[in-house]
Amino acid sequence: MEMKEVGDALRFMWSTEFLRMSVYWTVSLIISYLRLFYQRMIFGHSCNSYPRCSPPRNGHAAPVCIVTGATSGLGAAAAYALSREGFFVVLAGRSSRLLCETAERIKKQNRDAQVKALEVDLSSFQSILKFKDSLEKWLLDSDMHSSIQLLVNNAGILATSHRLTSEGYDWMMSTNYMGPFSLTQLLLPLLQNSPVGSRIVNVSSFTHRSVFDMQVNIDSVSGKGFWTSGQYPFASIYEYSKLCVLLLSYQLHRQLYLMDESCRISVNAADPGVVETNIMRELPSSLSGLAFTVLKFLGLLQSPEDGVNSILDAALAPPERSGLYFFGGKGRTLNSSALSRDISLAGKLWTTSFDMFQELKLVSKGKKIDIFHDPE
Repeated sequence: MEMKEVGDALRFMWSTEFLRMSVYWTVSLIISYLRLFYQRMIFGHSCNSYPRCSPPRNGHAAPVCIVTGATSGLGAAAAYALSREGFFVVLAGRSSRLLCETAERIKKQNRDAQVKALEVDLSSFQSILKFKDSLEKWLLDSDMHSSIQLLVNNAGILATSHRLTSEGYDWMMSTNYMGPFSLTQLLLPLLQNSPVGSRIVNVSSFTHRSVFDMQVNIDSVSGKGFWTSGQYPFASIYEYSKLCVLLLSYQLHRQLYLMDESCRISVNAADPGVVETNIMRELPSSLSGLAFTVLKFLGLLQSPEDGVNSILDAALAPPERSGLYFFGGKGRTLNSSALSRDISLAGKLWTTSFDMFQELKLVSKGKKIDIFHDPE
């Protein structure tokens, strides 16, 4: 290792954000596993655990699912596993080359796999709109029913430097939260049009437990309110984005599953735990390697093939199960943090996010509108 690399690693190691990751995230992970242990010891193995069911089918047609972030890691593992379950899997990701490679790999492993690759960059609203149009055209051209049965919002990033999207949002908040929110809103008609039960699975993280107070306004949801001229608070933004994903999941559950009896779209959240993927690729390689080594020694590091179990549990849970937070595999669920289950906070986040979504739609149509002014 070169001296410059060593120096960069040492400086990064003593940064506030890396220390936050090292301490807060480790404690949050341990708390989650302790809760699983407590449930098993007090209530028994089957408590808060649900079996996997076969995918819903409309006659002989394969149910259609979309997996975002499907080019590698958990997304690719989920896409393969769901293809084995009989889904027609739409692989969604930023790189057409990597999508094609993933599709070829899945077909080699499962000769019966039905897959389709479509590009989407969740940090770009225009790209999400294009993806929706491409998906609808593909369903029409393929003479398939104009519906989808499963949406897995898996894509996520951990960016260590400040970058803005074309809409002026923080890149990480846009990819991890506003992108999935917008994609879900645009695909709701296809989910609602399903002749059988449909489901949304949002992938969150145990790191949401590291957030103890939450401000909801346009600046925070866009990510712009986190950044100052000092150090980019990447760990804090990542935690916040994953907390937003949980609040969104529970709010969607209330709106779609509980309040609208004619629309039976179930919504679950999944937390894979710590998985050895390339999500930490922007950290110094020596530090990410050290972190993985320690976690592996402690028995907390999983391969994507093992880590994907919570996503599959959430996707294949009995159709009447909704509003659950799956963690630890084996169909097990936990209570997420008290903050993530705050109904008032979820409502405020929903209103703010939906207003931003509406603005993005108007801007995409070329209409000139006033820039948002948040009273907070």
